[in-house]
Amino acid sequence: MTPPVVLTIAGSDSGGGAGIQADLKTFAALGAFGTSVITAITAQNTLGVTAIHPVPVDVVAAQLDAVLSDLPVAAVKVGMISDPAVAKLIASRVDDLPNLVVDPVLVATAGSRLGEAAVVGVLTAYPCVLTPNRHEAGALLGRRVETTEEMISAAAELAALGPRAVVVTGSELALDVLHVAGETTLLRGEPVVTGNNHGSGCTFSSAIAVRLAAGDQVPDAVAAAKDYVNRGLRGGSSWRLGAGPGPLDHFGWSI
Repeated sequence: MTPPVVLTIAGSDSGGGAGIQADLKTFAALGAFGTSVITAITAQNTLGVTAIHPVPVDVVAAQLDAVLSDLPVAAVKVGMISDPAVAKLIASRVDDLPNLVVDPVLVATAGSRLGEAAVVGVLTAYPCVLTPNRHEAGALLGRRVETTEEMISAAAELAALGPRAVVVTGSELALDVLHVAGETTLLRGEPVVTGNNHGSGCTFSSAIAVRLAAGDQVPDAVAAAKDYVNRGLRGGSSWRLGAGPGPLDHFGWSI
């Protein structure tokens, strides 16, 4: 059986825990065929980001054309974008990007800034599934988003800008807020005590894209992605890879 094709448009993480690398691992683990458009090359490990080299917009466009002209892309995940021209490029091609999932990557787990809210915010006006964590939601709205009530309000406010759905994730709280079709749902999970959470946001949005490509409705896709990330966090909780926050176990779930 031919697997669904899923595209990630994101930055490369040389440490392998987040970005394009996490996306492709997620696609493979969940049975999709992964394709990629690289927006930036980062020098990165578990301790942080030491250098960022944006890929020129014409090269990003060429990658996008190469994939879309040949492969039947069924869903698209957008991650790190640091160049306004790249955000505008993606916006101009939105009709060619089915089941669009936008993860507004602004700050890496180790604290390094990877993007600006004004750049990523260009895509919030389009019918995507938007997946900010509560801090990214706050940056997009220009205010604090910390409590459950603030997450609920932020999800509804962001949804009013144009996205198909918004999921504000609670990170270590294991509580996510989904706003879709005018309704808000609280998604509660079991917190995982681990320092290895690098790439959890990338993994979550990528898993949503895979499930949308498979035909799931948004609430089912989000629930499945949440379960997958939880399993990955548990599976990698005892790993000792690097001196900082380590990655998830994308394949083994060896709990």
